[in-house]
Amino acid sequence: MTRAKARVLGIAPYEGMKLAMERAAEAYPGLLLDVHTGDLEEGADIVRNTPPGIYDCIVSRGGTAQLIRQVTDIPVVEIQLSVYDVLRAIKLAGSYSDLYAVVGFPSITEPAHTLCDLLRYNVDILTVHSAEEAAETLERLKQGGYRMVVGDMVTHTLARGMGLDAFLVTSGAEALHTAFEQALTISARSRALRQENLFLRSVTGDENDRVIVLDGEGGLFYALPDHPPTALLEVLRAKTGEIPPETSLKFYYNEQDLLYTITARILSMGGERYYLFRYLAAQIPLRSNKSGLRFFNKSECEHLFLGSFYSVSGAMGEMEAILPSIAAIRQPVMILGETGTGKEQIARVLYLRGPLCNRPFVVADCALMNDKSWDFLLNHYNSPLNDTDGTIYFQNFESMPDQRRLELLSVILETGLPKRERLIFSCTCYDGAPPDTTRLFSMKLGCLVLRLPPLRSRSDEIPSLASLYLASLNLELGKQISGFDPRAMELLTRYEWPNNYTQFKGVLYELAALTTSSYIRSSAVAELLTRERSLNRGVPPRPDAAAQGQTLDEIIRSAIWQAVSANNGNQTAAARQLGISRTTMWRYLKQEDKPAKAAGKRAEQ
Repeated sequence: MTRAKARVLGIAPYEGMKLAMERAAEAYPGLLLDVHTGDLEEGADIVRNTPPGIYDCIVSRGGTAQLIRQVTDIPVVEIQLSVYDVLRAIKLAGSYSDLYAVVGFPSITEPAHTLCDLLRYNVDILTVHSAEEAAETLERLKQGGYRMVVGDMVTHTLARGMGLDAFLVTSGAEALHTAFEQALTISARSRALRQENLFLRSVTGDENDRVIVLDGEGGLFYALPDHPPTALLEVLRAKTGEIPPETSLKFYYNEQDLLYTITARILSMGGERYYLFRYLAAQIPLRSNKSGLRFFNKSECEHLFLGSFYSVSGAMGEMEAILPSIAAIRQPVMILGETGTGKEQIARVLYLRGPLCNRPFVVADCALMNDKSWDFLLNHYNSPLNDTDGTIYFQNFESMPDQRRLELLSVILETGLPKRERLIFSCTCYDGAPPDTTRLFSMKLGCLVLRLPPLRSRSDEIPSLASLYLASLNLELGKQISGFDPRAMELLTRYEWPNNYTQFKGVLYELAALTTSSYIRSSAVAELLTRERSLNRGVPPRPDAAAQGQTLDEIIRSAIWQAVSANNGNQTAAARQLGISRTTMWRYLKQEDKPAKAAGKRAEQ
């Protein structure tokens, strides 16, 4: 007789652990694992909403495991943190330049004390026993000048919400294997529970469905989840008379920003009639059908910002201190910066930290707006320009034609728009010098100007930025990478980063995704940065202008190529940066192309 496989439900407090659990489960052919992501109450709610009799055991971690035990009779196995898990987080935090502390429950702080004593690390370690105590402790640390903490998921979440940087102590593969071995043992003893309540199992069907069963009088007999929306129940009661006796009925219902897809049929049990409704709820996207116009609410902006590189890496730097003051007033703002410096994220921060954050955030991308969307913006009665107490962000403002820019300026001034709405503009420019037309527009409106520094001007902060983002990637990818080898970090620090934080994020993501060791090695970094140089708008890497043995013409051509590379292949911007005419630049580049073409002809011959 074939032994039945153990059905285990995994509740991972973060997405990276979900991936790690799925990988670890591959080593156990006798285990069938379903993993969902949910921390603390969210994880407990997943268990509450899971149909009974499906799983033999639940595997989770820390405070989430404790809460799950309170809402289910299914055995719960807790993933324990190992000493190596704590050591890995402390080593990764060692690259951070500011003050940091270890804050967490005893399962983290006890091994941290042991490790710091053995390794003679001078690190503040603070033990908490509840989320409330953790919040108070973090607030005291923030007031004391601390900028970063190492801790568990509770501490990590609270710290991020307070604007602190945070490293999460992640569980290694060894801890997951131990938990699954325990789950297999427990499942073998409790598998008989899966046979209970056969009727409810048949009712719930697909475990991804949400189910409501009404009795013959329209009363609520059963529901999963336990408390369905009242408005939805009223709609279902009204539909009971339309359900055919032998087949099913499918219909749709929308409420606010949710669209319900519902299938109904009639059940009989004990001679009584019941109405079974299975439904799925999907978010209706909040967006405009006008090209270049997008509408967001507060929660969507928070989600986009908190998941961004700007948030997880602390890339705002010194701007963190001045943004609250700018966000508090309604003065129009012009954000200037090179490609990839995070202008859109700064606009979101100004919205989220301002007094109008509960009103819509409208993004008008000037590079994408067509004639139809432009006409809607200026002339339609439902245009966001006719609204009040909202925030309008004009993105890629340098892409707006001069004629449209003049029309927009006229509308803004004639309608007193800055008194009704918060206006934010962003312009891609180099050396902090926006186009003349943009500068005149900004002067007319009295815009406050925010200049975002390029990444190359913060090269001394690259180790901290890289370490913080790597900690986030460990969570997302389910990795346990401890850092970079010294030569690898040196290569990252010395690279010019022409596309700034966007390029930096992409390079780090690829390095983390492909590495199979505990440290990212210099060979991988060197190979990837060489490719980045060659793919940068088709501009090949050029030798250092200061190299020995070069003629004056070679030094000039090298400087020109470096400027073209730094400006993403834009020769006009490079010429302006160097203070030469575009004709002069073209002549030097043309001279360098001649030997290459001649060599190509010789090779063909």
